[in-house]
Amino acid sequence: METLLLSRIQFGANISFHILFPTITIALSWVLLFFKLRFSATGDMRWMDAYRFWVKVFALSFAMGVVSGITMSFQFGTNWPGFMETVGNIAGPLLAYEVLTAFFLEAVFLGIMLFGFSRVPGWLHTLATFLVAFGTLMSAFWILVLNSWMHTPAGFEMRDGVAHATDWFAIIFNPSMPYRLLHMLLASGLTVAFLIAGFSAFRWLIGDRSDEVRLTLKTGIVLAAVLIPAQIFAGDLHGLNTLEHQPQKVAAMEANWETGPNVPLVLFALPDQEARENRFEIAIPNGASIVLKHDPDGVVPGLNDFVAEDGTLLHPPVAPVFWSFRVMVGVGVLMLLMSWAGAYLLWRRGTDGMNPWLLRGFVAMSFSGWLATLAGWYTTEIGRQPWLVQGVMKTADAVADVPAPMVMGTLVAYLVVYAVLIAAYVGVLFYLARKAASGQMPEPMTPQSGDAPVRLVPAE
Repeated sequence: METLLLSRIQFGANISFHILFPTITIALSWVLLFFKLRFSATGDMRWMDAYRFWVKVFALSFAMGVVSGITMSFQFGTNWPGFMETVGNIAGPLLAYEVLTAFFLEAVFLGIMLFGFSRVPGWLHTLATFLVAFGTLMSAFWILVLNSWMHTPAGFEMRDGVAHATDWFAIIFNPSMPYRLLHMLLASGLTVAFLIAGFSAFRWLIGDRSDEVRLTLKTGIVLAAVLIPAQIFAGDLHGLNTLEHQPQKVAAMEANWETGPNVPLVLFALPDQEARENRFEIAIPNGASIVLKHDPDGVVPGLNDFVAEDGTLLHPPVAPVFWSFRVMVGVGVLMLLMSWAGAYLLWRRGTDGMNPWLLRGFVAMSFSGWLATLAGWYTTEIGRQPWLVQGVMKTADAVADVPAPMVMGTLVAYLVVYAVLIAAYVGVLFYLARKAASGQMPEPMTPQSGDAPVRLVPAE
């Protein structure tokens, strides 16, 4: 295998592992703030018990995200030096803004958030939780600004083959940034909602009927039920924006080869890139035109429009984009059905009336947000190929001249380490859930002044 392909696989493996943890910490920090504010307002210990359990998950996820992010950033120099040589004047400051406005903020107040509940005034602990949550949001903002700019570059000019900023406002608020940011934040919210619902359901099934579990089970299910329709709407907006700025990506997502009206929505097919056709196709007539143009006669771009005169493909590999998009949509539909079914049962019967099989379904979907996020990320990033920065720099122009066996060796090492770490991470979460269910968690901490007096609330 050649160096370019191996380097792409290696970076893909690194970013796939890394993105799992910010996807949790971005939204979980705000859920923790909600728990803390409810405790401060009511003195109800259920909220604080929920905070104490899930802050452990946040701390573990945060640590994993930081370490894997550092490893990933090294590859800009080891595997992709051409990237910084060409667009470093833009990428460098954006990454620096992320460190200055987000990472430092998280690092300074994380200790108070994790260990300060019984050591600092209640208002200060709540403020620290807010600042950590705000820091995670700013981190996501700056990273997605850079990523969006790579898809829809704006506010720059090329001088002697190097990009120079001419308008930082246009760079930051490039055409795809608002849609990509909203889509990712909602994805994080859904990931956390199903994680909370799944582990609360697991604790319920192994006999933990505590007030805290009842509360977090409700929180996870209701949050998922509220966010999934918002995500579907945001995904549609993001798709329309992609159609405008990256039509070749949308053509690959739909496996549509010829530009024209009345384009069917392909549900299943085996795209054949060499033959330029789909095999075993199952499609809904006019479906793609309706979804993408909101008109059955709407013209949808085809992949055959993105082939150079010399035969060079100017569109991404079709099969990976086609299938990853369908995995993302399929998981999203399952999230919709599960969360609304759960919300209906909660409304009609309460937590005691939850169907055991539905609870098992939530346990099985504890990490479904990861699957949907990765599938969406692959759709987005593979869909940009052969460009690294759309219309500015091709991926092949940025790769380092490193022997392929060396890249293969480090790739194998990364994969082994990441497999061990992800297994350990999931194992620790289930260990914490079992420990909490068995009543082995530490005794409640005594709040400092600034929080409401503690009161106990009976189970429903």
